[in-house]
Amino acid sequence: MPVLNVSLIKGYDAKTRQALGESLTSAVLQVIDAAPEAIVVCINELDEQNYYRGGQARRAGLAKAAPMETVRAFLHAMQDRDLAKARTYLAPEFKMTFPGDATMTRLEDLVEFSRLRYRFVQKTFESFDTSWKGDVAVVHCHGTLNGEALDGIPFKGVRFIDRFELQGTLIVRQQVWNDLAIFLNTPGQSSTPASGASATR
Repeated sequence: MPVLNVSLIKGYDAKTRQALGESLTSAVLQVIDAAPEAIVVCINELDEQNYYRGGQARRAGLAKAAPMETVRAFLHAMQDRDLAKARTYLAPEFKMTFPGDATMTRLEDLVEFSRLRYRFVQKTFESFDTSWKGDVAVVHCHGTLNGEALDGIPFKGVRFIDRFELQGTLIVRQQVWNDLAIFLNTPGQSSTPASGASATR
């Protein structure tokens, strides 16, 4: 039964402590063959005056925003076409790649790219999953696209997967895969793509 003891300076709220406990449990599961209910995480809180580093008393640091919440906020801002807000979630080196190997660095270019493909599109999210590669957070989200093609024909239930990489609290990369080309490029396509169609990039 793995037991982890963590010492924290007082100041973190219950939500942050819960997120830490869940993350540490997940980390153990990746290394040790143990049932989740057998993993124990003990968080011990210390008063500031009882914690010294380098001879100096220290305060609790800032809690980091959950990567999936950053991604969710970015996607909602893009869906609302609030580019100014969306840019606040992006690192200077941000790069995005869409189906057809279309790579862009500016949100304005994405808006123009989209304008030539459909009248509008909205995403319905089914799940968000986060993993880590060192200090880089990798967030996958998947769901379906609903919208209207340039010829006015509506579409719905189009599958998509987005992959994001975050460094610190900012998004550095977005990769997008979806089935939209199957609908847009098929004459007489019904409003719902056929099930079992393979994703296009």
